[in-house]
Amino acid sequence: MKTRHKQTKPKPLKPAKEARRATLPTRDAVKRFLSEAEGVPHFRDVVRAFSVAPEDRKALRGIMKSLEVDGHAERAGRRRYVEAGRLPENVMVEVTGIDRDGEAIARPVTWDAVGKPPVIFMQPERKGAAALAPGARVLARLRRIGPDKYEGRTIKRVEGQSGSIVGLFHKTPHGGRIESTNRRQKGEWIIPASETMDAEEGEIVRAEPLPGKPFGPKPARITERLGNANDARSVSLIAIAQHGIPMDFPEAALKEAKRARNVALGKRTDLRDLPLITIDGADARDFDDAVFAAPEPHGYRLIVAIADVAHYVKPRSALDIEARLRGNSCYFPDRVVPMLPEALSNGLCSLKPDEERGCLFVEIHIDVHGTKLNHKFGRGLMRSAARKTYDEVQAEFEDNPENHGHLFAAFHALSEARKRRGTLDLDLPERKVTLDAAGQVQNIAPRPRLDAHKLIEEFMILANVCAAEELERLKLPCMYRVHAPPSPEKLDNLRSFLATLDISLKPGDQLHPRDLDGILKLVEGTPSATMVNETMLRAQSQAEYAPDNIGHFGLALTRYAHFTSPIRRYADLLVHRALIKGLKLGRDGLTDEEIAAFADTAEQITATERRATLAERDSIDRYLALYLQHRVGELFHARISGVTKFGLFATLTESGASGFLSMASLPDDAWVYDERAQTLSGRRSRVVFSLTQEIEVRLNEAKPITGGLLFGLTGMPETQAVQRRTGNRMKPVRQAKAQQKKRR
Repeated sequence: MKTRHKQTKPKPLKPAKEARRATLPTRDAVKRFLSEAEGVPHFRDVVRAFSVAPEDRKALRGIMKSLEVDGHAERAGRRRYVEAGRLPENVMVEVTGIDRDGEAIARPVTWDAVGKPPVIFMQPERKGAAALAPGARVLARLRRIGPDKYEGRTIKRVEGQSGSIVGLFHKTPHGGRIESTNRRQKGEWIIPASETMDAEEGEIVRAEPLPGKPFGPKPARITERLGNANDARSVSLIAIAQHGIPMDFPEAALKEAKRARNVALGKRTDLRDLPLITIDGADARDFDDAVFAAPEPHGYRLIVAIADVAHYVKPRSALDIEARLRGNSCYFPDRVVPMLPEALSNGLCSLKPDEERGCLFVEIHIDVHGTKLNHKFGRGLMRSAARKTYDEVQAEFEDNPENHGHLFAAFHALSEARKRRGTLDLDLPERKVTLDAAGQVQNIAPRPRLDAHKLIEEFMILANVCAAEELERLKLPCMYRVHAPPSPEKLDNLRSFLATLDISLKPGDQLHPRDLDGILKLVEGTPSATMVNETMLRAQSQAEYAPDNIGHFGLALTRYAHFTSPIRRYADLLVHRALIKGLKLGRDGLTDEEIAAFADTAEQITATERRATLAERDSIDRYLALYLQHRVGELFHARISGVTKFGLFATLTESGASGFLSMASLPDDAWVYDERAQTLSGRRSRVVFSLTQEIEVRLNEAKPITGGLLFGLTGMPETQAVQRRTGNRMKPVRQAKAQQKKRR
């Protein structure tokens, strides 16, 4: 009898370790997959794409986690991943411009990633719907069409966020057309004859889109006439309208301001006999801070008194709602758009000389080296002894050091402490626009920075630090003013630029503000100084308001808040209310409702601050163009301030005005753009254009409506054919380094 043997399946051989590894994709391959994937891929999509075996999926999860930790990938739901910075399929966007075909260009409303937000090209609206105008917000469905480009289609419009058009009106036989005042917007809008509001040729107008055809010129109706474009007073109005800054106060807020009455002494500390003085610019419209200093055996006693805005602006009042909406005052050469009505901002809240005013104050004691010993906050009644300007205080002190001597002595002590702390002191002069009685530009020049300016700055910084420390001691919410260190990407760009000047930069994790300031001191007095300061500024993160403290990198401070300007900044008003609540200084302190909304408020007032900064900058650019339009054809000394593959940006030495030299304005050559070195090189001529290089330009065009300047290059003298990076451009920096080394 034969014995039957049971047959068994042979066990599969385990693949060798090397073979198993071969089924795993590399990190770069996964990054590439995420960047090219449609939609939001699930983990199993990555498994399928690379045919990852079951036993290797744990290792793949490790790869995904490492990409997430290193900032190359982001979670987008349960087991779903997207490339870092990639937008979701549906996102809220805001229209920022119009292209040459009249179609909207947008960006995401929220953008927390490093670098510029991606560009979103919106598809035409459906038939019968009004076109999207700048400022409009919509929920859009996105489709990726490039590394930083998306195509968007409107899903739903946000009510009350339809946007508007601000531009120059031109008459036509059938009505008119609007040329945008924003040089980044190329399209025009057609105005039917019945919708012109009788606007005249050359007027600045505001308009809103009308329903029309999806393709072709977009129709609009004029809703407001802002003034003639040739009137210098229209310059600020253009910036105000374009950025949507509210000018008129609601009637309820005006009534509250009108009903306000001056404060009584009551339980306040009486400071009326203390010789507090205000020190501001000659053109200041409101005075919200006053200072005093006196010597003590081992240092100085300082008092910083601030207008008691919280007494007049109660939480959830009409004034408070409007102040939060505005976020801050906006300052233009010919006007101020205040956060509070004039009855308060220029009246009861302004610390005018010889008038009793309510205040919040901080008394601070420092030693002779500027180190803070202690501080104490209070609510008081004061009477300013004098309204001084920076120029007056500086001149009086230089004429006789006994004039304001205690203030300057305390300032020098605080400056010593600042140097020990190691702060970043950028030297970027502010441009001052001087107008004549008719509102025409009389002069544009750098605003001088005196020791009197620095004195007030040091006193205010110290008071702001005290406010943050006090609220932490009281365990109360604080609206911090935070400034994050530069991002790795921005530091890489700065490092590349500095390398062209033979300057090295520490690694990001070892970088302190004093290291950056040391570079500024190194190039001080050299031709590269201005450009290094500007490039250093661009490398910085933007300061913002936040309820969570991350410190202030630029000032080298671990805690910082804004306390000293509640007339013009809503953040300061919140800090005042928190101090009032914590120190039991009244019944008008911070409410629980305000505390719950701190994060939203921080986002709101950060946005309004940036809006104001852009509007003020645009206004200055337009005034510069207005000032220079009568000098078209003249030659100017300039420095290259930007290099792109489309041409060069140059800044005039005389006025600080910046303009563009297109590639067509450069000599005929095959120009090669080197992004890392920031140069344009001519293959035939061997000419190299690079940052900080001195050139001579002709002003070809100045457009006050947009603030745009176009330059042309005048010849190719030897000084403009810049040598290699090891050439003359390096000499001043090397000389400075050698002198610094010699001094050591």
